[in-house]
Amino acid sequence: MPGMGALRRNPLQSAVGALLAVGLIVSATMLGGGNGPFSNASYDPQCGYGYDTAQKSGYGYGYGTGYGHGTCNNDYGAQQGDLGYRLVAADGGIFSYGDRGFYGSAGSIDLNAEVVGGSDTPSGKGYWLFAADGGVFAYGDAGFYGSAGSLDLNAPILGGAATPTGHGYWLFAADGGVFAYGDAAFYGSMGGKPLNDVVVGGASTVSGHGYWLFAADGGVFAYGDAGFYGSAGNLSLNEPVVGGTATPSGHGYYMVALDGGVFAYGDAVFKGSMGGHSLNEPMIGIRATKDGLGYWTVATDGGVFSFLSGVTTGAGFFGSTGSMSLNAPVVGIL
Repeated sequence: MPGMGALRRNPLQSAVGALLAVGLIVSATMLGGGNGPFSNASYDPQCGYGYDTAQKSGYGYGYGTGYGHGTCNNDYGAQQGDLGYRLVAADGGIFSYGDRGFYGSAGSIDLNAEVVGGSDTPSGKGYWLFAADGGVFAYGDAGFYGSAGSLDLNAPILGGAATPTGHGYWLFAADGGVFAYGDAAFYGSMGGKPLNDVVVGGASTVSGHGYWLFAADGGVFAYGDAGFYGSAGNLSLNEPVVGGTATPSGHGYYMVALDGGVFAYGDAVFKGSMGGHSLNEPMIGIRATKDGLGYWTVATDGGVFSFLSGVTTGAGFFGSTGSMSLNAPVVGIL
């Protein structure tokens, strides 16, 4: 599941209102990648660092010419098809890295409301963008199944998630409202109920028969077959939560805070965070790798931070917008 970005210009979001005021783009940072636990002596042009060509074993870190082609028996990234990511900007711009193709963007469109996040299709050959007014933009093999763009919303949309089939999606509003389209079923919401803080995003379960909502205070709301594995709602957070993502198994989830802190629950394994470190710009999203052994976090300047387990290429660094002058800040990672 991709990680969720969120708009911060609505009064409902005063706690994190400064996020979209970012103007300068700075160099991105890569954590945990390097050459992995192996030395350069184990470099192979097809499998990268860490692959033993004699034994035909080891975990290639993908720095060779064959990166992402699945030529290494133990190249988790290639096996999982998780050798890249896309960054989504508030103006609808899309930045594709690694094996993620570019299928179009809303960057040249005069939007009624800013984009707050998006979701990949199951094939990875398409994606949706979700806007604060409930508008939905479909690209590649992503189908359009409806939107809330014509509705008078009580609160802005701050995130969305696709169903596992790719034939539907949910939109999640700041007040906890949920809007279901295509084969996405409605299983409940926090709309109309008192919240301690705004909902900033959500994620689908593996079956598509449920979902989680993530709130800025670290609260987690589970619906349908989504299990509750804990939350940060009872913690005194240094900064608010800005996004969340489910693990591939659906038995856990991560949340990321404005200061880069990461909170792991269920079978989500903590691999590190930027909490307590100096950031050039605030964090805005998180995405777990498909093998469940790592994750990326992304900042509003497009800086990408990789957190690895040591046995996966899934959370490698494939690039960022750090050297670019963006028209609008990044709001999420797909």
